[in-house]
Amino acid sequence: MSMRVLVTAASRHESTAEIARAIAAGLNARGLHAETPPLEEAGVLAGFDAVVLGSAVYLGHWLKQAREFAQVHSAALLQRPVWLFSSGPVGPPEHRVPADGPTDIETIAALTGARDHRVFAGVLDRSRLGVAERATVRVARVSEGDFRDWEAIEAYAGEIAAALLEPGAGAPRAPHGRPATALR
Repeated sequence: MSMRVLVTAASRHESTAEIARAIAAGLNARGLHAETPPLEEAGVLAGFDAVVLGSAVYLGHWLKQAREFAQVHSAALLQRPVWLFSSGPVGPPEHRVPADGPTDIETIAALTGARDHRVFAGVLDRSRLGVAERATVRVARVSEGDFRDWEAIEAYAGEIAAALLEPGAGAPRAPHGRPATALR
């Protein structure tokens, strides 16, 4: 029987959800059974052997919905393999805005016992932004466009699948989880 993987993300303008669906497709192509419900519908973790949790990043933080999901489901997440991803910096590789990852990722990694975290560039489409968001990107002088690296996203799915297909990959963890060691 195939290992079931929940792949879900908090997404404000849909581009982070598209990354989650691409990761799930990569897992499915490698023989796993990945499902991608929206985060607000992903409340029950029973029946899933592993979780990939992501969030768009705004002003250096994961969206509240994803932070709350990690907190509310911490005990269940610590009992299965978890990977994290963030989507948010925009602009060409030589000028990503913001240049750093989310400031709250260490806390989220501790709550989930995450094995890894990746930051993927996102999308900036000014027509989908609210007034405050448009003002922020105007001040930051961020270029508009789709900056997602689909090859890197596919490679991450491959790394997750390889780890899950190893013997013993779904073994439960210690009650307090294991600190993330490879966070990026």
